[in-house]
Amino acid sequence: MRSKYAIKQLSVFLENRKGRLKELTETLYQAGVNIRALALAESAEFGILRLVVDNPEKARSVLSAAGFTVKEQEVFAVEVEDRPGGFYQVVKLLSEADINVDYTYAFVGGGEKAVLIFKVPDADLERALKTLSGGGVKLVEPLFFYGG
Repeated sequence: MRSKYAIKQLSVFLENRKGRLKELTETLYQAGVNIRALALAESAEFGILRLVVDNPEKARSVLSAAGFTVKEQEVFAVEVEDRPGGFYQVVKLLSEADINVDYTYAFVGGGEKAVLIFKVPDADLERALKTLSGGGVKLVEPLFFYGG
């Protein structure tokens, strides 16, 4: 399942200084890379920008060439009803399977569906996918993000 549903996410270290986020987004824009989902966590000194883009290899290459520190991880996405309890059902299944969620972020893309992106420990990724699929949760294929 991992080979079918793992999504490449880029984590970019950003110094917490004026204009740094603009530089990163400009680099991606000039390379023709579309940001499909993102989350930004920050502290006083730096931030970590997590990105799912339509072309992760190109994004990693142009960001590295521009001097950004980029790390790639595998995440997965699920689609749930955009209603109370949609997120809970997914987290409940993972918790009952004793799978820790490192972090998660989400977006609503219109209609009545929400897409949730999850990072779990690498050793638990396959088991998380099987647990959710077996629990009736719709897994989202990478093509959803990469297909433009």
